[in-house]
Amino acid sequence: MTLGAAREGYRKSDSLLAGGRQGQMSDDKIRIYQKPTCSTCREADRILRESGVEYDKVNYIIEPPGEEKLRQLIAKMGIAPRDLLRTKEAVYRELNPDKRDLADDEIIALMVEHPELMQRPIIERGERAVLGRPVEKIREFLEQKE
Repeated sequence: MTLGAAREGYRKSDSLLAGGRQGQMSDDKIRIYQKPTCSTCREADRILRESGVEYDKVNYIIEPPGEEKLRQLIAKMGIAPRDLLRTKEAVYRELNPDKRDLADDEIIALMVEHPELMQRPIIERGERAVLGRPVEKIREFLEQKE
């Protein structure tokens, strides 16, 4: 199976499982950016399912957000790009961004090129987003109104 076919298969199956369309997001529709093999992401998925909300899932390793979308998510979360870096990844140790004086634009470019550097899961709804670590933040996020 080609990567394109894998992406398309993932999009179709998760769109159906989550009850929505991947490419279209209404203001109150929830989207989770996740890595399915991550235990915290699986817990986030369970919380969303049990809450009964309609949501889409994006495996951001297979379908990484582009620079514009990543900037939007960072702004919606109200964090600095450096706060989204996942320091436990091997690529983080290889690239060693802490040892270099990187500007926000450079950090964003690194995450676009190496999506595994992004913390996960990210839950987005309308003009808000939250990093779901710890997962209790997801419950709080769901309780908040726009």
